[in-house]
Amino acid sequence: MRFDLLLTGGRLMTARAPVTAGSPGTMGSSAAAGFSAAGELGTRGGFPATEGHGDPEAGAELPVSEIPGSPASGDGYSVSDIRGDLGIRDGRIVAVGPGLPRDARRVVDVTGKLVTPGLVDLHTHVGPGYWGIDPDPVAWHSGVTTWVDAGSAGAFTLDGLRRVAATAAVRVAALLNISAIGLAGRTGEGRDLENCDVSLAIDTIQAHRELVRGVKVRIDRETVGANGVEPLRRGLAVAEACGVPAMVHIGATPPRPDEVLGLLRPGDVVTHCASGIAAPLGSSIRTAAGRGVLMDIGHGSGGFAFDVLEEQLAAGVRPFTISTDLHARSLHGPVFDLPTTMAKLLAAGLALTEVVAAVTVRPARLLGLPGGTLSVGAPADVAIFDVREEEFAVADAHRQVRASPVRLVNEATYVAGRLLTPRLAAPPPPWVPLTEAQRAALDNRERHLRDLLATPLVGVDGLAEQFPRHRPQ
Repeated sequence: MRFDLLLTGGRLMTARAPVTAGSPGTMGSSAAAGFSAAGELGTRGGFPATEGHGDPEAGAELPVSEIPGSPASGDGYSVSDIRGDLGIRDGRIVAVGPGLPRDARRVVDVTGKLVTPGLVDLHTHVGPGYWGIDPDPVAWHSGVTTWVDAGSAGAFTLDGLRRVAATAAVRVAALLNISAIGLAGRTGEGRDLENCDVSLAIDTIQAHRELVRGVKVRIDRETVGANGVEPLRRGLAVAEACGVPAMVHIGATPPRPDEVLGLLRPGDVVTHCASGIAAPLGSSIRTAAGRGVLMDIGHGSGGFAFDVLEEQLAAGVRPFTISTDLHARSLHGPVFDLPTTMAKLLAAGLALTEVVAAVTVRPARLLGLPGGTLSVGAPADVAIFDVREEEFAVADAHRQVRASPVRLVNEATYVAGRLLTPRLAAPPPPWVPLTEAQRAALDNRERHLRDLLATPLVGVDGLAEQFPRHRPQ
């Protein structure tokens, strides 16, 4: 078989078993089965603490039982770490293994590099509105090939997000905001319950199953006002009717985290799970995790604190997924991108295999998305990283600093076998608060780019005479 693209000699880190996406807009069948019965959740959602941290030896396979937060059934959630080649044809992976034939239109040597499925970021904001960013200028240098927009759009505003999804170079999926107005503004979308229309939200999801994969609800003091957890109750009714998970944002109280956690079903997601503002600690989060409620990092500009995460880990509660909550106010810090967020979890002691699972197979299976694996037949969404063995200082949303043992630097990102090319990001919108240091860094970056692009690419020695002159003899 002749390949379109052959990646050779890489360290392939991917789901152990093939992963099949569910029908559009529904949980993948295995994921739904794993979340349906509380009796199965002793190993599925209990998040037991494990001894020791760090990266397993290259080439070793991490069993399901050693990946805290994996479903009891385990299929597709364990991660293999092997060396081999990856053959791609017609936008899909067609061969995986050592010593594949070098019969390809293009061969890329990735020896010594980490090769993962294209990363799946479960919590981003790429739709129109206060928080939205363009995903493409970040995707090409971060390895994120699937961007899940978490609630930027509601029923009234979904068409704007559809246009983003239709034109982006990356894959875009959506969690529909229970509030029909979505996130046009900074906050407050849950204060008018007329906008939290259950029937309208159900109809919207049913009409856009290929795009909408779940429901998003923000529950904090500013967003809901006197309405408390009522928007969440409505969001859960929509999710139940449509057979999709709900993601709930927690933040400044009231409502208290325990009021929120007590309502969630197995397979629902708490984003900002290690929030320093909500500080979800104690028995309520352990109980929720124990019955299969899933924890998502959702870093954002105020949703992640090292000390809260460390206390949760000590109590045996681990994140199931790692997401950025990348938006206009977190893009330039403290989040920056998903590889930097991954480094923060490595700094907290998670193994690289667990971190990769939390940004590939786990979010993909949760939402029934294509990708998340390097299995034969999967879309050829691939990220290539240089794993730099160097101490990397990383900060949370409250400027607490930890040191990651490695830094993950993206070297190439492919979507359906196509290499993403460099894109320049637009300047931050005027409503985004920036420090003087951030403004100076952005100005300095622009000057460097201008100087780089204004300089001729090569000198005369690097040129060829494309149209030679005819010189009479």
